[in-house]
This record gives sequence, C-alpha cells and structure tokens, in this order.
Amino acid sequence: MILSSVLEIISIGLILPFLGILTNPELVYNHAFASSIISEFNFTSSDQLIKPLTYLFITAAIIAGIVRFWLLYLSTKVSHAIGSDISIKIYKNTLYKDYISHLNNNSSEIINGIINKTSVVIGGIVSPVLVIFSSLITMISIMIALFFIDAKVASVVFLGFGTIYLIIIFFTKKYLLKNGECIARKSTNMIKALQEGLGGIRDVLIDGSQEFYCRMYKESDIPMRRASAGNEVISMGPRYIMEAIGMSLIASIAYIMIKEEYLAIIPILGTFALGAQRLMPVMQQIYHSISRFNSSQASLIDTLKLLSEPALLAVNEQKKIAFNQEIILKNISFKYSQDSTLALENINLKIAKGSIIGLIGETGSGKSTLVNILMGLLTPASGSIQIDEVNIVKSNHHGWQKNIAHVPQNIFLSDSSIKENIAFGVNIDSINMERVEKAAKEAHLYKFVKNLEHGYDTLVGEQGVRLSGGQRQRIGIARALYKQVNVIVLDEATSALDSATEKSVMNSIYNLCSEQTIIIIAHRVSTLEKCDQIVEIENRTIKRVCKYNEINRIK
Repeated sequence: MILSSVLEIISIGLILPFLGILTNPELVYNHAFASSIISEFNFTSSDQLIKPLTYLFITAAIIAGIVRFWLLYLSTKVSHAIGSDISIKIYKNTLYKDYISHLNNNSSEIINGIINKTSVVIGGIVSPVLVIFSSLITMISIMIALFFIDAKVASVVFLGFGTIYLIIIFFTKKYLLKNGECIARKSTNMIKALQEGLGGIRDVLIDGSQEFYCRMYKESDIPMRRASAGNEVISMGPRYIMEAIGMSLIASIAYIMIKEEYLAIIPILGTFALGAQRLMPVMQQIYHSISRFNSSQASLIDTLKLLSEPALLAVNEQKKIAFNQEIILKNISFKYSQDSTLALENINLKIAKGSIIGLIGETGSGKSTLVNILMGLLTPASGSIQIDEVNIVKSNHHGWQKNIAHVPQNIFLSDSSIKENIAFGVNIDSINMERVEKAAKEAHLYKFVKNLEHGYDTLVGEQGVRLSGGQRQRIGIARALYKQVNVIVLDEATSALDSATEKSVMNSIYNLCSEQTIIIIAHRVSTLEKCDQIVEIENRTIKRVCKYNEINRIK
C-alpha cells in the first residue's frame, strides 16, 4: 500500500516537468530545483530533456501500474484466505456442537452462515477494510503532491469532493443497514425453501405442492434482489455525479487561470487533471467500501455469533473409555429445554457387557431419548451414566462414543459408492475391503452387491435414491458392523426389511462376538426374541424389565 502511494506521488510529480518541457522549456530551466538537476547532467537544450523525461515518466507509470495490480492481487488473496478461515471455523464449530444444539438450531441458518454470509462478510467487510486503508494512503499521497503544486486548488478539490461524499454517506447509511438486514434474513429463507422443497420432493410431487414452495422461494428472492440492487446503485451511483463535478471543476480552474500565460497553465492543468483522474476513483473506492461495509453489518453480526460458538473437544483428543463390565444409569431425568416437561424421569438400569437388550414402548414414551442419552448425545438434567464406574460427562463422552455404532431408522447415505458408505467417514484410500465384505455378508448385502456391474464401487445417489429402503437399511447395518465396536445400537434399524430378511439379519447380529453389547429398539416385538432382557418404557419411565416370554404375560 505504501509503495503504491509513493509511486502515485512520483507519477503525478513527473507530469508537471514533462508537460512543462513540452510546452514551455524556459519555465523548467528557470525553476531552482530543476535547474540544479539540469546542470548536474550537463543538459544544454530542451530537446536533450524530452527523451529522458519521457522514458522516466513511462517507466514510473508502468511500475505504478504493476504495483497497483500486485496490491490488488495481494489484497484479494488475503481477504479470500480470511474468508476460508472463517468458513472452515464456523463449519468445524458447528460439527463439534453437542446434539441438543443441532436439535435447537435451524440447519438453513447454519448453511447460509457458512456459505452466503461468510462470502458477504468477505466482500462487504474484509475486502472493503483493506480497500479503505489502501485508498486512504493513496488519497493522502495524491493530495500531498497536489498541495505542493497549488495548495488553494488542491484544498478546493479535496474539500469539495470529500464533503459531497460525506453527505451521501450520512443520508444513505440507514437505508443500507435496512437492506443488509433484509438480505441476511431473506437469504436464509431462500435456503430453507430450497432444502424443504427438494428434500421432500416425493411428497411435493404427490401432493402437487410445487406452487407453494415456488411462492415461498419467490417471496424471499425478490425482496433480497431488490435490496441488493438498491445497495449497488447507492454504492456505484455517486461516481457519475463526481465525474461530472470533476470535469466542471477542471474547466473552472482553467477559466480562473486563463489570465496567466496560456502555455504556463497547461502543465498545472495537466497535473491536476491527472491528479483528479487518480483521486476521484480512490475517493469513490473509499465511499463504495464504506457503503458495502454498512450494508453487510447484519451478516457480520450473524457470522460473529457463529464464530463465537465454543468448539467442543475433538473426538481424537479424548482417550477411548474402556468398557469391560457394565453400563449403569442412575436416576436419569431429562428435558429438552428449561421450559419443557420431562422427557425421561428417574431411569435406573444396568446393562452387562455382552448382553442383548430390547427397548419397547409406545411412540413418544422416551425410547429414543433414552438411547441418545446412553450414547452420550444428550446430557441428563439429573442423574449419571457410568461405564465401569467411570462417569460419562461432557469432557469424556467422545471417549465413550468410540465404543458405539448406531443404526437409525432413517439411514443417511452420502452420494458416493457403496464401500464408502459402509466405511463411512474413512478416507477412500484407507478403506479395509476385507472388513467391508465381512460387514456386507453379516448384513445380508453381499449377494446384492456382487450382482451389481460395479460392485462395491456402485454409486448410491443422493440419500441412496438408487436403492430400495431395505438395501439402504442393510448398508446402515453393515456400516455399524464395519466399525467393529463394543456396543451396537439398533433404533428400529430393521423396520424397512421384510420378515425373512429381518430374521436373517438379526440372527447375524445375535451371532456376533459375545463381547459385543447390543441395544435394540424394535417396532416388531418378535425381533426381540433372543434378547437377554426387554425394557418396557411407559410415561417417560421404566415400567418393567422382563424376558421375551413374559411380554404378553404381565400387563
């Protein structure tokens, strides 16, 4: 920035002697400072001065242009690098939040913050700040050069342009802030409309609700575009007014100075014309950057909120908790928020290692909540979870989760190959194919994969759209088996399977190593036939713990 401003002074300073030697060489020879340099180099005529001054002026102009381009490159590179840091940090903070935070937050707001609002902050805050600093240094340098040439004219130019820009900034600030808030709010609503419309495309097509989601998107898109357009006009519009004023000012200066000798004012007018040509874009850049800064404050506030979220301890930083004896739940109670009622109340349960536990109960009784607490996803409001007498708390729950594989009712599949979905979260180069095939066999997926043209490299499509519900479910089960962990939690994981396949899959799970603990939530009681004990949950607490053959005996 400083180097660029110095070169601006040099390029502007050289125009005066350059034009002077072309129009009135005697003025140059009569100038005290110039004459000393001329005598030093033994120049005896104006013709001898023209060539070196021309080369010097061209060289200075080229170097100044190169440095300005280099400054643009560095500023852009720095601002986008900052944007990358911010975006990555927000995404990392989001992924490391606890489960209750994800339940309470809207994913549209998070996605918009990571993608759109971060870009707005870079384009509207970081880049403008760099431009403002750079432009201020350049503007001050240009004004210093012009003040040395003619202080009165330079003062008129600076105060005139500066005052007009300050007035415009004062009257447009509130409008820009209002538009910025509109853009921040409506961009989140747009992503929400896209997520809901595309995410539930089957229901949208069946219900014919395309118009509803198109209207939902339109009602956010149009105001956002209008606000963006308004901000752009306010940011760029004054440039044309200032150019007209600048031309008028040059003409006025020429008229005022016409009383002097014609040839004498040409170098001064040329210098001021060049100075104005440099100064006006710089002042416009400062104004434009301030406008962008004002219009981006709402997105900045939202981004800072996301950045300020405390990141939890990374999974790999917590040592795996040994599980050799039993899981003990003591007086567990839980509620999802301070204002809500208890979702679980006074739960006491012991689960021995290597046992198979079934959970039954009506919808909303608290089965899934209990399992989420057991897996360390939710923190009890009161009570404790102990693994071999080690209390599970926020500071060590990732260490306990390293023992667990979870198979939910709705399996998430990434838009990648079958093997990548089985070895979920593992770099493709690090996938153990022997474990993949073993897990696929145990999940009764092996024959299906072998009949595919590309085998385990077959792409499943977004959310497994190219697979049946049962095939997706079996990939989820194979994923859990691939992890080779101590505890497997099946949350209605066989609900999409037919009875025969479910029985085969469950037999494979029951025949796993006796060291593995299996916890099953099932919608069919017959699935729990080989469980060591069945826990029935009713009205947010444990009603009874019994054997399979006792389920229908006691009511």
